[in-house]
Amino acid sequence: MSFRYEVRLSGEGGQGLVLAGKIFAEAAAIYDNLNATQSQSYGPEARGGASRSEVIISDEDIDYPKAVHIDLLLALTQESCDRYHHDLKADGVLIADKTMVSKLPEGPFKSYFLPIIETARDQVGKQLVANIVALGIIAGISKIVSENAMINAIEARVPKGTEELNRRAFLAGVEIAKKLA
Repeated sequence: MSFRYEVRLSGEGGQGLVLAGKIFAEAAAIYDNLNATQSQSYGPEARGGASRSEVIISDEDIDYPKAVHIDLLLALTQESCDRYHHDLKADGVLIADKTMVSKLPEGPFKSYFLPIIETARDQVGKQLVANIVALGIIAGISKIVSENAMINAIEARVPKGTEELNRRAFLAGVEIAKKLA
């Protein structure tokens, strides 16, 4: 049985969503030997404007590289949550940051209201790694890409000298996901 898993990472420019999407796709393709594609879209003002990154993972060829039936949506702002939750599958998953999202939408999907930015800032020590905390949560909830693949992709992609910080951020996200099970 083949599978196709679509993820949309959404928020605003400067939150590292494009990097997170690249890491997720590379973890799947390079380290877990799956097919993956990644695309991004962001507003003209870049930092502070709308931003999203989409990743599609499959065990077969990916013939259409745009996400249309979202399995998992990460929303790091209220605007992105409001804009994109309509694209979630009925059995999809919405992960929203409780610092930046004040109201979760209703729908036939599972919703998690989680301290992503707060964890990055208070537990890991840098708000800048909230995107990596989110990847840990996504890996833990979706189980689509292995934790080892994610750590390898993170360490290969993040700026030199920040590998340990990003590893801690990822593992903090994995711990959040474990508490949800």
